[in-house]
Amino acid sequence: MNPSSITVLVVDNERDHAEIVSYGLSRVGYVTEIATSGEEAIEKITNSCYDVIFTDLIMDGVDGFGVLNCARESLPNCAVIIMTGHGSVPSAVSAMQQGAFNYLLKPLDLKQLRAVAEKAAESASLKRTNLELQSRLDEKFGFEKLVGNSPEMRAIVEKLRRISPTNTTALIQGATGTGKELIAQAIHQNSPRKNKPFVGLNCAALSDNLLESELFGHVKGAFTGAIADRMGKIEYANGGTLFLDEVGDMPMATQIKLLRVLEESEITRVGSNTPIKVNVRLISATNRDLAGAIEAGTFRSDLYHRLKVVSIRLPALVERSGDIPVLVDHFMRFFSEKHQKPVRGMTAAARKYLLQYDYPGNVRQLRNMIESMVVMDYDGLLNVDDLPEELEELVTPEDRKRAEKAADELPCLQDQLPAANPSAVEMNGKIALNAEGPASESEPDQKTKSGSKSVILLPPNEHQTRSEEPAVPDLSAYIGKTMEELELDFLRATLEHTKGNREEAANLLGISERTLYRKLKDGK
Repeated sequence: MNPSSITVLVVDNERDHAEIVSYGLSRVGYVTEIATSGEEAIEKITNSCYDVIFTDLIMDGVDGFGVLNCARESLPNCAVIIMTGHGSVPSAVSAMQQGAFNYLLKPLDLKQLRAVAEKAAESASLKRTNLELQSRLDEKFGFEKLVGNSPEMRAIVEKLRRISPTNTTALIQGATGTGKELIAQAIHQNSPRKNKPFVGLNCAALSDNLLESELFGHVKGAFTGAIADRMGKIEYANGGTLFLDEVGDMPMATQIKLLRVLEESEITRVGSNTPIKVNVRLISATNRDLAGAIEAGTFRSDLYHRLKVVSIRLPALVERSGDIPVLVDHFMRFFSEKHQKPVRGMTAAARKYLLQYDYPGNVRQLRNMIESMVVMDYDGLLNVDDLPEELEELVTPEDRKRAEKAADELPCLQDQLPAANPSAVEMNGKIALNAEGPASESEPDQKTKSGSKSVILLPPNEHQTRSEEPAVPDLSAYIGKTMEELELDFLRATLEHTKGNREEAANLLGISERTLYRKLKDGK
C-alpha cells in the first residue's frame, strides 16, 4: 500500500499536539490535514474525503465522539482512531462500540502511532476496494446492464425484477449460448443474498458418482480416493445461490436426493449418516425439453415442478434480432478495451452481413465473432474483410472488392516511418519509392502522402546515395500481362521476399493479411 494515496485528518484543540501527530505521519508519506476543533473537523469531514481520522476525545464544543459519529455518517469507509490523555476502560469500550477503529492514550509513541495508522489505512483501503468490486459486479450483472432493448428482453428484465428479491426457485430455459448463467448471476446480484456465495455447477460435465460428490460432499473413506472430508457445492453455497446448469442431464438417483434438499433444506454427505441443515436458493437451467424428458421417464415430474416455481425462457438471438446492433456495439467497445486495440467503428456493409446471419450459437457466437474481428483487424475499422469464416459465403464479390479497395487505399507502412528523403525509404533491405515522385524542395521533411496508392519495391543500388535520383525499374518483363496477372506476380514476389511470412508481406503491401490470402487464393 502506498501511504501517499492515504489522506489523514488530525483533530485536536491543542494545535501543537495536532502538528506533532501530523508531522510524524507525513514523514512516512501520508497526506495530512489539521483541525483544531470538533466544529472545524465536522466541516472538513462534510466537505472533503479522508481515509483515516485521528481525533482527540476531550474537546470544547463537539468532542471526539461527535467527530466519530459524523465520520460514520459521511465517510462510512473511514477509520477513526480516538486519542485521549484521560483514558479509562469505559471510555475505550464506548469508543469501540460506536465504531472507532482504535483507542490511543497520550502521550503517543511515534512507532505505535505509525503502526496504528498503517493498519487503519489498510482497513480503509480494503473497504474501498470491496465497495469498488461490488460496484463492478452490480454494473456487470445488474438488470440495467443486460444488453438488449427488444420487447422480449424488456419482458425478461421485468420478470427478473419481480423474482430477485424473493427466495423462490427458478428454472431458466433456452438454447446454448443464450446467456442462462448471466441471468442467474443477475438474479443473485439483485437479491438479499448478493453478499453470499454464488456457486455454479454443470451437471452434464461430470459422471454420476462425481456429480453426487460435488453436490453433497463426502466423508473420508466414502469411496476409493476419498482421502479426506470434502464440502459439497450445496453446503458451500449455504446462505447464497446454487446454480445448476444443464439440470436436465442429472441422473435419476441424484434427482431424488436433490428433491429431498428442496423439501427438507438439509443434505447428507456421501458416506455419512449425519444430516446438515442448509439455506440455499436454487436456480437451474437447461436447453432440453424437460416435459418431454418426463414423458420419456428420464426426469422426475415432482422435481420438475419444484424447480419450475418460476420459469424464464430465453429467446434465441434470431428471435430478438433487433438486439443485434446493440450487442455488436457493446462487444466492439468491450473487446477494443480488453485487447487494447482502438476501433473507430464498423462499416455498414459488415453490419449488414452480421444482421443476415442466423447465429445457431446465439449471443455467445456473436460475442466470439466480434472478438475475432477486433483481434484480427489492423486498420481500426471493422469491415467486410474482417468478418469471420462463418460469414464469408454471404459476402458478395462487389462488397469484397469495395472492402479490399478501401483497405488498399489506407496509408502504407512506410507512411509511418521517418525518412531523410521522402521519395526513397529503405525498408527491409529494399527501397520503397513513392510513385508520385520526390517531394518538393520546399518541404524536405514532408512524409509520403497518405493518398499515395502505388509502392514499388526495388533492390537497393550499391552506388546510389540518398541525394541521387532513384533508379528507374526495368518493366519490360511485365509488358503484355493483365493487371490481375501483374498484381498476382507482385504479391508472390513480396511473399517470397518475406520468406512466406504473410503478416509481414501484408504490412509491406499496406493490405490486410486476409485480403492478401484471398487475392492469392483467387489467383490460383
